[in-house]
Amino acid sequence: MDAVTAPELAPLAPAQASGGVRGWSARWTIMAVVLIVAAAALPFLVSNYRVFQLTMVLIYAIALLGLNILTGYNGQISLGHGAFYAIGAYVTAVLMDHYSVPYWLCIPLAGAVCLLAGFLFGLPALRLEGVYLALATFALGVALPQLLKYKYLEAWTGGVQGITLIKPDPPIASLFGLKLNPDRWLYLFTLAVMVLMFVLGWNLLRGRVGRALIAIRDHPIAASTMGIDNALYKSLAFGVSAMFTGVAGALGAIAVAFVAPDSFTIFLSISFLVGMVVGGLASITGAIWGALFIQFIPNVADQISKAAPWAIYGALMIAFMYVMPTGIAGALRLASQRLKRRAGRGSTAASEPRSP
Repeated sequence: MDAVTAPELAPLAPAQASGGVRGWSARWTIMAVVLIVAAAALPFLVSNYRVFQLTMVLIYAIALLGLNILTGYNGQISLGHGAFYAIGAYVTAVLMDHYSVPYWLCIPLAGAVCLLAGFLFGLPALRLEGVYLALATFALGVALPQLLKYKYLEAWTGGVQGITLIKPDPPIASLFGLKLNPDRWLYLFTLAVMVLMFVLGWNLLRGRVGRALIAIRDHPIAASTMGIDNALYKSLAFGVSAMFTGVAGALGAIAVAFVAPDSFTIFLSISFLVGMVVGGLASITGAIWGALFIQFIPNVADQISKAAPWAIYGALMIAFMYVMPTGIAGALRLASQRLKRRAGRGSTAASEPRSP
């Protein structure tokens, strides 16, 4: 097992007696609760535009976690996950626009559709590995936007014009005396969905399914010898990964209030891959860091140079990979381990008796 994923597999202990998430101690649970409360307070401290940006960070984090389940934990490369994001977005848009389905109900429906689509796509992909699988998923990402423009589907997809939605109003006017508007409500709603999806992903990856996915990635022949159904788990990984990305696409459609084929080009899939690698392969928390990168770094690059923002973006990406080759999450984990070792050496030295 490589050094990147070994720390992620350390907390495989059963769930605590308190019923917490598998592998979490009480200290980590308290820290998570504090971070969630702090995140919930953010939309009341910044402008509506920043609230929208932070909402997109939460959405991208869900998509990156889904891609990490497939690529980081199972070793299947995908260059077309933007297609599943688009499917989730269009399922939500069609249900809301044509059938007046409540937005909150569209999210599990979009996730279910993408789960089925990903599982079915994973079946023929079982014959492909490495760059061949990457090309197959690349073809999916390139083809789907063109398919959405197909004239016989325009009645559903809106063709090149897309579908315009209306942001849902908050169910209550204020929360703890703080005024709620549609942007703040969507942020809080997206935060709740993200926490739910991360808990689901954590339990999945820390259990028997997660260990099977990692075993298939590292030693497929040994995994098969141990009785693991490689074909089933690889297809399941595709389905679950697509479900996470579809849920993100559904939330993205609601937050942006608009879907169109040109919003889901192959560049979206490449951005997901970049975010996953920069955040950290086979890292759950890395999805959040990667989402922050793909949301804010292009803006930073544009502020540095209006003439060549993508050149600055590329330079920043190279710098990140040079300084943190295991991603942001991996670098933070390594720094934490070094601090613990230094603290341990310091306490040991302090406890040793001094020589006369």
